[in-house]
Amino acid sequence: MTFNVGNPSPHLNGRAPIVHCAHCVGGGSSVNFMNYTRSPASDFDDWGVDGWESKSLIPLMKKLETYEVQTDRLTHGYDGPIKVSSGGCEMSISEDFIRVGSKYHKRPFSDDSNDLETCNTYSSCMRRYINGTTGTRSDAAHHYVYNQAHNPNLQIWAGKRVKRVIFEDKRAVGVEFTNDLVSCPDADQSLSTARASKLVVISAGAFGSPAILERSGIGSEAVLKQCGIEQRVNLPGVGENYRDHNGAFVPYFAGDEFVTMDRLWRGEESVVQEHLALWKSNKESLIAQNGNDAKIKWRPDEEELKAMGSTFESRWKEFFQDRPEKAVAILTVFAGYTSGRVVFPLATYVTAEIIALYPVSVGSVHIKLGENGKEDVDFTTGYLDDPSDIVPLNFGYKKLREIYRRMPSYRGEKGSAAVCGEVAGPVDLNAPDIIYSAEDDEAIEQFHRDNMQTTWHSLGTCAMKLREDQGVVDARLNVYGVTNLKVADLSIVPKNVGTNTYSTALLIGEKAAMIIAEDLGIECRL
Repeated sequence: MTFNVGNPSPHLNGRAPIVHCAHCVGGGSSVNFMNYTRSPASDFDDWGVDGWESKSLIPLMKKLETYEVQTDRLTHGYDGPIKVSSGGCEMSISEDFIRVGSKYHKRPFSDDSNDLETCNTYSSCMRRYINGTTGTRSDAAHHYVYNQAHNPNLQIWAGKRVKRVIFEDKRAVGVEFTNDLVSCPDADQSLSTARASKLVVISAGAFGSPAILERSGIGSEAVLKQCGIEQRVNLPGVGENYRDHNGAFVPYFAGDEFVTMDRLWRGEESVVQEHLALWKSNKESLIAQNGNDAKIKWRPDEEELKAMGSTFESRWKEFFQDRPEKAVAILTVFAGYTSGRVVFPLATYVTAEIIALYPVSVGSVHIKLGENGKEDVDFTTGYLDDPSDIVPLNFGYKKLREIYRRMPSYRGEKGSAAVCGEVAGPVDLNAPDIIYSAEDDEAIEQFHRDNMQTTWHSLGTCAMKLREDQGVVDARLNVYGVTNLKVADLSIVPKNVGTNTYSTALLIGEKAAMIIAEDLGIECRL
């Protein structure tokens, strides 16, 4: 993993947030939570980019997947490389979340909230990027790369780090690279080159792609001058438009008789061996689980909107009100302690998670020279800069707390705003909600400013927009101002998407493959 340390922010009470990125073949698909979610189709239409409308992309969404959960679903695919299955074994805590949430929260149940339009329903998360036959992760590395070992046109050089793109005038003709100090700390740092006869494609993610462009002299004058790099193309959008989803994780005590992921995640050897043996026999068990089996893509009703207050009102009216397919946040629970920011006693836990999907705030990612004269990252997350962004976290905390208080596994809390402490069991379904004082509300807000974190969904830093609108690439992924250079990864996304972003990354890869094939005169069929 690479740990990208952000600049301290007053909106995070002076904290310097950290965003982790996968440092391996397959990127985030090799280490993520394997949750299968997809954004509403309208997210792609909102981009306003020719050829990237939802009607053009849905066939590619279907092409890339084999959806093993349900048959004959119009927006799902059944013959693609990426397998989607129920994965593992269903956990009773998630079943209770759907049952209690539907009754207490008064929202319906849906058997497919990933059909590109369904929203505001409780649904199962038993749709994972797991091969239902083998019980293994369905990642990009194994299904697009390693299975091409027979292909003489593919070479994988792991443990290398691209320094810059090589140009002849404005034409990209190769890359300069060296050994990666993270993967190969003892290797020499001599430079090598790889020449490209037709095209160079950068696919280094929301942090790596803008850095490569800036080291190549493509970016804003101020950034390049500070690093002593001669500007080749004035493209001030490089590294701007950083976006993520805001995540809050809140742990609760659960009854010891309930099955959670805690002992497995703590690495207790007997539990690991037990479930590894089960997995080897039936390809299921907790080894093929992530502890997250249920969710709601949540939109507030009138009563909830009133409780959320005036700070969120303008954002609601401007973006959400007339778009019923857009969720404000994903509310979910994990059977186990997932936060990791605070070390709690060994126990059985459930973690409530709020993922705010369309925050207003944006940040930036640039290279800079550190105090030692070596390259460093100048990373501003933008988290919670806009006052409306914290409101869904604060309200989501209260709503999830009320739901979990009514679930059979509830055994209280380690500590919270309106402190409940440890208890013997849940409250009645019809029990009154907790009443919060102004002091309680302030404590909740400060908790989120102290603890809110990334959801590992970084995107947008080489945005596919008009050049005059701080765009970096055009609709065919060409970098403005040069030739024979494309960017193809989540950094090209111009506006946020309401989903875990693996599905979007796969989609961009499929679309990029078609564009590149067309440019090179290679026949490519859906």
